[in-house]
Amino acid sequence: DLDRSCRLAAARAVPSSRPESVRATPVLPAITRMRSSEDFRACVRGGVRAGRPTVVVHARATGHDTRVGFVVTKGVGNAVTRNRVKRRLRHLAAAHLPVTPSGTHVVVRALPASASEVGRLAGDLDAAWTRALALLAR
Repeated sequence: DLDRSCRLAAARAVPSSRPESVRATPVLPAITRMRSSEDFRACVRGGVRAGRPTVVVHARATGHDTRVGFVVTKGVGNAVTRNRVKRRLRHLAAAHLPVTPSGTHVVVRALPASASEVGRLAGDLDAAWTRALALLAR
């Protein structure tokens, strides 16, 4: 009967994550993530900026691949809070990649209000991202 109970337990087991084919939400591919400090610095210092109460979006045309980076400082909160905000921003940024011109670097900087005003984060990112791309197109 031990074998039977093991089979029943296995049937009840839930997989730890959903398979890729079932995933309904967009994911920011790892290849589009900005990691180089020089890329961050160039985008922030040499690009355009659009701010909202919860985020600031910096954008710069580079001619290379489109990349997105995130800056979430200790002012936002402790490590758990910062990682939660970063995950939300990554999820929201993935939806903007198809409309972002090729060869654009974007840095999203989270402000302290991004941790407490979760409902506002998506709208602020949409508005700031759109504004930054409009400024870049000029």
